[in-house]
Amino acid sequence: MVQMTDQMRPVSLSACPTDESRTEDEQRFVELVRTHRPALLAFATRLVGGDTGRAEDVIQETFVRAWRRIDRLTPEHGSVNSWLRRVAYNIAVDGHRMRAVRPSEVELQHHDTPMRQDGTDGTDQILVGMVVRDMLDSIWPEHRAVLEEVYLKDRTAAEAAAVLGIPVGTVKSRLFYALRTLRGSALESGLRAS
Repeated sequence: MVQMTDQMRPVSLSACPTDESRTEDEQRFVELVRTHRPALLAFATRLVGGDTGRAEDVIQETFVRAWRRIDRLTPEHGSVNSWLRRVAYNIAVDGHRMRAVRPSEVELQHHDTPMRQDGTDGTDQILVGMVVRDMLDSIWPEHRAVLEEVYLKDRTAAEAAAVLGIPVGTVKSRLFYALRTLRGSALESGLRAS
């Protein structure tokens, strides 16, 4: 069980510095929160359909904005309560709009995962294919062309030589060096024959 330290305990207004040590703006802000928080919380809770967590977020953001404008939040500049309610309303509406345009997140169910006949999802083969493709891209183009002709197009060394317009000995030499390079790359990548 986790013990709560003093740093973890929630801060209440009574835990704030004493009135003597606060600045005038801090004192006005503390009084503003004391006076308006209960009614603002009830208002915000209605705005967000009863979700108290979201309502707390709305009033927290409202008070952050109030702190930034504390010098203007006086009766001489208009109704403080009206300003707080308008800001809370705007924050709640903005939050609703953001959630409305964001696609809802749906958790995949086990039966929604595409499976192959062998009971796997094919991810391993895709990853191996990507590694092999990267390895093929890392060898010389002349060597890759020989590999493609012999292994992918299933041609003999003589047929590959005729297609590529090079001697049969060159095909065999390039094939040897290409395979040696690929084996080394496979060992470095951690691939092994299965």
